[in-house]
Amino acid sequence: MQYDAFADWVRQTSFAGLPLWNLMLALAAAVASYVLIGLLLRLLTGRAKTWASLTGGAAARTGVDVLEGTSRPLMLVLALLIGASLLDLPGRWENRLDQLWFVAMALQMGLWGRRAIDLGVHRYLERHGPANAATGTAQQVGASATLLSWGLRSLLWSVVLLAILSNVGVNITAFIASLGVGGIAVALAVQNILGDLFASLAIAVDKPFEVGDFITVGSISGTVQVIGLKTTRIRSLQGEQIVVSNTDLLKQTISNFRLLETRRIVFGFGVAYGTTPEQAQAIPGLVRRLIEAQPKLRFDRAHFKAFGASSLDYEVVYFVEDPAYGVYMDLQQSINLGLMRELQALGVEFAVPTRTLHIASAPAQGPGSELLAAR
Repeated sequence: MQYDAFADWVRQTSFAGLPLWNLMLALAAAVASYVLIGLLLRLLTGRAKTWASLTGGAAARTGVDVLEGTSRPLMLVLALLIGASLLDLPGRWENRLDQLWFVAMALQMGLWGRRAIDLGVHRYLERHGPANAATGTAQQVGASATLLSWGLRSLLWSVVLLAILSNVGVNITAFIASLGVGGIAVALAVQNILGDLFASLAIAVDKPFEVGDFITVGSISGTVQVIGLKTTRIRSLQGEQIVVSNTDLLKQTISNFRLLETRRIVFGFGVAYGTTPEQAQAIPGLVRRLIEAQPKLRFDRAHFKAFGASSLDYEVVYFVEDPAYGVYMDLQQSINLGLMRELQALGVEFAVPTRTLHIASAPAQGPGSELLAAR
């Protein structure tokens, strides 16, 4: 009897113009939806964790972290929207509910995207930060990662905001056009700064050189000291610090000697023209013995190359299996001194610039020479 009375009261009672039974049904559906969404999210996260443990891939771990970043308040909003869809609402409210559905989903997609960006940047810092801490590029890597994160976040939330405004009925065509014109104006105004910033990002990602590397760019040779957001500072061989714009730096060919393992050396010398053919034939073998006597050198070739203007020219090629420039100079000096001794023992002289002048004799005196002299 009491149950029937309660049921009649529920059917006859209304709140805010809506039947109480309808509100209770919507609330029950919202609670059930929230629980089901939570269970589904937990199931998907568990499956993703299992997949990540089996494959060990970075993509699987990222998927797990992104799913764990699902917003609980947005889950509650979605559950309430599911319950509200069961209410007997006017037509205009149904449109509003559809718009709220889109807004909630767009915001959740934005949160997932932001978490994926944060995880990607964090893993980039983990991968490059410790290795660069010893070389001093941690600051540059961190600044580049911050710039990359800021740019991707701005792009993500701009797309989300424009999608939401378009869904709620705002005409975004003029807004996008204004943003385009304004973006072009700003880009033209700060194009040099932006160029250097993106060049710094390119250096951080592509790593054509790092702090501590010895590089040659155009006429500049030195050791990289600081890689900043706008400029790179190089300590030259003469001792002064050279500041180069990152954009200008990447426009040129960069020779990085950090990964240099061997040096290919080509050098030549000339002997006098008084050298006999037998002596000239013996010189390449002599040079080869001198080079092979050094443990850090690898002989390639030695040839009588050409007849020069005042010398018989030889060309020698060998490899130094030590990247240090000082080691190469010491070994080259040893070769030069040994070459002087061996050529002296062989009776061969080095060529010096000489010029031979041939003077023709005066023509013989003939008839009429007196007349020519008189003229």
